[in-house]
Amino acid sequence: MKLVIIFKRLKKIYLLGFFMLFSCVHAQDQPNIIFILADDLGYGDLSCYGAKDLQTPNIDALAQQAITFTRAYANSTVCSPSRASILTGNYPDLVGVPGVIRDMQDNTWGNLRDDITTLPEELQKLNYNTALIGKWHLGYKSPDLPNDRGFDYFKGFVGDMMDDYYTHRKAGVNWMRENNQVINPKGHATDLFTDWTLEYLREQNKQEKPFFLFLTYNAPHDPVQPPQEWLSKIQNKEQNSTLKRQKMIAFVEHLDYNVGRILDQLNNSDLGENTIVVFTSDNGGALQYGASNNPFTGGKGDFFEGGIRVPCIVKIPSSSQIKQSEEPLLLMDFQPSLIKMAGGKIDKNLPSELIVDLFDLPRNNTSRNMIWMRREGHKFGGRIYYAISDGRYKLLQRNPFSGYELFDLINDINETSPIKLPKVKMALKKALTKHIQTSGKIQWQ
Repeated sequence: MKLVIIFKRLKKIYLLGFFMLFSCVHAQDQPNIIFILADDLGYGDLSCYGAKDLQTPNIDALAQQAITFTRAYANSTVCSPSRASILTGNYPDLVGVPGVIRDMQDNTWGNLRDDITTLPEELQKLNYNTALIGKWHLGYKSPDLPNDRGFDYFKGFVGDMMDDYYTHRKAGVNWMRENNQVINPKGHATDLFTDWTLEYLREQNKQEKPFFLFLTYNAPHDPVQPPQEWLSKIQNKEQNSTLKRQKMIAFVEHLDYNVGRILDQLNNSDLGENTIVVFTSDNGGALQYGASNNPFTGGKGDFFEGGIRVPCIVKIPSSSQIKQSEEPLLLMDFQPSLIKMAGGKIDKNLPSELIVDLFDLPRNNTSRNMIWMRREGHKFGGRIYYAISDGRYKLLQRNPFSGYELFDLINDINETSPIKLPKVKMALKKALTKHIQTSGKIQWQ
């Protein structure tokens, strides 16, 4: 009993320390912000998250200086909706992006609402330079391009996926841009995005204004295409692995190397002293391409934990005594949190929560409902399916044609045995129905 009391007291001290540290950011100059988003990176594909067959020393080093969230969730199980939530602080279907935005008119499932203010637009009001380097995936033409939605500078890939990481084409079309100009750079996309980031950081180091950089890698999204020298190194070391897994390991380790290049430049410049760094993924890893979401069931495309729980690391400009948090977090929570840290006013009508408030004291035992959705064409015919969780129980559909199943995430984290708790199921279904009724009023196409 005494040990329990001591532990609770120590926990409160740590949490209070974090809250005070977080608050100190406001008293300093406005922080720079680098938000690094990997594409389809599995929960179990970082060594700091338990991977045994790969090494990510640079991201691990970041985690050692940061808060590592073990219950961070993407807002969807596919790319575009999650990105829309990060930038708006809202559920993707409420901002017009319930599914993947594509360049094919007969198979695109969203359009970011014109009346929605994005994170970079809010930061521009606070005198920030704003930049997007890497993958956009929220629109193919004006007024839905990065420069239209709050980014002063854009250099990267407009579309969804590349057919080849060296040619940067999708179905033969070059979607690489610098602002609104077509470019044709040479080299692996992961290396290019890093090179451009280093150039941007060197320039920002000369400026007096703070900056927000949204660095969005295509990797490790398919096609899983690591540089040959990285693959050869893994094949010599991991000879018992399948070729599919070897390629994914090499791809992730190559990504980690490039993240390390950025962190090194930060640490070797004045920027590192006042820069918030976020590293996460837009959804779970794609199992068919060799990703790992261990220890969870499922992957990209479904609402089991493996499809929506993502690695998430947050470093603020001072060290913290808290190294790991089990508090639930949705990626949309970053929008108001970063605005507040930058000194701005937040929209209290948004469903997102302030990350700092997750650690405020005292914290009650209640939790918000978290909702996920995905609208998709092809085999789903444009239908939408959902999941909702109160933190312990999750009600989900496997696809648009299936019924709802209820799982206990405390006693069945692998979601293997649906349970029958009629009152819980009814309460979650009622909350989800209310959300669906609201989202049904939103134009998305």
